[in-house]
Order: sequence, then C-alpha cells, then structure tokens
Amino acid sequence: MKRTILALACLSTLFAAPLQRGERDRAMSHLHATRKQFLDSIDGLSEAQWKFKPNEKTWSIAEVAEHMAISEEGLPAMIQKQFLTSPVSTANLKANDELILKGLVDRSKKFQAPEMLRPTNRWKNRAELTSSFKTNRDKLIDYVDKTSDELRSHTMPNPLFKEVDGYQWVLFISAHSERHMLQILEVKANPGFPKQ
Repeated sequence: MKRTILALACLSTLFAAPLQRGERDRAMSHLHATRKQFLDSIDGLSEAQWKFKPNEKTWSIAEVAEHMAISEEGLPAMIQKQFLTSPVSTANLKANDELILKGLVDRSKKFQAPEMLRPTNRWKNRAELTSSFKTNRDKLIDYVDKTSDELRSHTMPNPLFKEVDGYQWVLFISAHSERHMLQILEVKANPGFPKQ
C-alpha cells in the first residue's frame, strides 16, 4: 500500500513539473517565427490593399489582423487564469503537440471564429492594432520563457483538438497566427487584389 501511494506521489510530481527547457525553446521559437511572419504579411500595405475584400464572406486583411490582435489579447489570459485553476490531470497529451502545430494551419478546413474574436473595428488605426499584437505576443513569449506554472499538468477542452494542456494552448496560439498569415496570403493572391 505504501509503495502504491509513493508511486502515485512520484507520478503526480512528474506530471506537475514546470516546462522543460526544450519545450520552452520550441514554443518561443515558434512564437517568434509566427510573430515575424504575421507582421511581414501586413507590412507596407496601402489602405486599398488593407481593406480589400475578395467577397462578402471573406475577411479583408484588416479584419484578419484585427482577429489576430483580439486573439493575442484574450487567449494568453485564458491560459493563465482558466487553465491554472482547472483540476490537475495525469493525462499525458504530449503526442498531440505536433498535431496542433500542423493541424491548425490546414486551410482546407474552415472554422467560424467565436463571436468574441470577430473583428469590430476595436482599434483606431492600423498602428494601434499592430502595437497591441506586438505587445501581447511579446508578453506571451516572456511568460513562456520565465513561467514556473505547471502548464503540462492542467488540461481543458479545445473545440478543435478535444483536450489540450496549457503548453499546447501556447502552441495553438502560435499556429493560429500562422493559419491567419496564410489567410492573408490567400487574400493577396486574389486576382482582384489592388496593385497599390
């Protein structure tokens, strides 16, 4: 009996450990790369290009960028508040890391953004929107680098991947921006996209 209790205590400690250095580095590398990709994709656009809509159902680059800025503001806060108060789980979901990074960027699968993440012209101008995105992404990168929170030991449902841990929500945020950077490239590739 004592051995069983000791084994369970050791197991719960294993799952409750803070992120390993390799996990931090991988997440930060992906967050830095997708930050740059997204900012490069919206850099230097004219107002006509920024607001161009291929059709009524497709977001403009301005709308995609606003969705990204809203997401960067809300999703990291959710990780820090909701995940860390969710029950500790012994589920080992590490095998899903790659699935999240690759599956979310598959643009053949379309999703509807939740109402709270839809664009509504929340920022006065493009500069404020971009500044908000940068500030919130930098805060997330810093959090991943320094946190001692046990992100792997807490899980919550995810609308696309059933159940994910806190670390995987970080990967989800990064892959989410990659997905929408690809959406911006699709808008730019539209034959009607303004030359200037």
